[in-house]
Amino acid sequence: MRIAVKILVAAIMASTQLLAGGLIHVEIKARSGDATYLLFIKYELTPSGCNLDYFKEINKLPDDLNLMSDKVYKLPVLVYKYNSVSIRTTIGNNDLDLAKKIQAYNEAMLRKGLRNRDYREDNILWVPYDYMNCSTPSTSASSGTMVCPILGESHKSVKIRDNRLADCVYYIVAGHGGPDPGAMGKYNGHTLCEDEYAYDIALRMTQNLLEHGATVYVINRDKNDGIRDASILEPDNDEVFYKNKRIPLNQVSRLDLACSVINELYQVNKKQGVKKQRVINLHLDSRSSGQRVDMFFYYKAASNEGKELAIGLKNTVEEKYNHHQKSRGYQGSVKSRNLHMLRKAIPVSVFIELGNIRNSVDQKRFILKENRQAVANWLVEGLMNEN
Repeated sequence: MRIAVKILVAAIMASTQLLAGGLIHVEIKARSGDATYLLFIKYELTPSGCNLDYFKEINKLPDDLNLMSDKVYKLPVLVYKYNSVSIRTTIGNNDLDLAKKIQAYNEAMLRKGLRNRDYREDNILWVPYDYMNCSTPSTSASSGTMVCPILGESHKSVKIRDNRLADCVYYIVAGHGGPDPGAMGKYNGHTLCEDEYAYDIALRMTQNLLEHGATVYVINRDKNDGIRDASILEPDNDEVFYKNKRIPLNQVSRLDLACSVINELYQVNKKQGVKKQRVINLHLDSRSSGQRVDMFFYYKAASNEGKELAIGLKNTVEEKYNHHQKSRGYQGSVKSRNLHMLRKAIPVSVFIELGNIRNSVDQKRFILKENRQAVANWLVEGLMNEN
């Protein structure tokens, strides 16, 4: 989401025309960690089909809209030479409401530091493509729908409900993956693998966080497995770490690489002024099949913020159980622990054990899609309570 802006303004033509060469766009140079939907949030562009199709067309992007680090891309924002008279005469459209929206957009970009000067000073006017070329223009991603392919074909369109988490960055890490399936349990003759169920809940959390304007990095990824509603999630080993890094078999190497990916992104976001960055590690425990456990939370001993985060999440989950299953009781816990992912990752982190994959009662927490969704909902609500 942290982008360096570069406006190419070669020759300038007459007052009511676009800049020289026909259609000229605001251009950016993508950095490590950038993604299409993050760009759209950053520049307050509606991630609608119209805008996304145009963005894909002008940049000759693949269907997944993946961006490459250090490559220059055109945003769906047209650049006009402002004629020093009015926006309406500059764009050749007499719609006063449209002119006001364009003015508000340019002023918002100036406040955010994405423009260096006011359009009335440098005579460069930015006009989002959809304001004049799409059937349902909007000035903000907060009222639109973004496309996030990693969530899967049936869930990739995410309705933006609000921007409550617009200043927050989350790194969602589903335990294990690739050559390591993690803990395993048996259910009606099927093998349940930790990495598959943790990943599904991770994606459901991602969807929820995006709905509230957060920036989310899904660290271990499977291009074939979006959000799945089946009870039995078939295992595979084609997961990779963010930006297509192969997941090592060796445990220490695997954890070191995951932390390296997170820490690199953390530094990029920190330089861009992001103050709240969180790592959420999701795991399923493996204990005796007769031992039922509630969700429990670990934090790094030296991290007061990590402790507060873990306590907040635990309290939210406990409140939900007390509301929905009043006679159940809840025995979840919060403890410090010297785990690799807590020790090596720079951002404030929490490590969550979601239940015992070998226990028949706990398995219902993962087998039923409604329960996986509930777990994701509750954890995201806990994160929002922190904000």
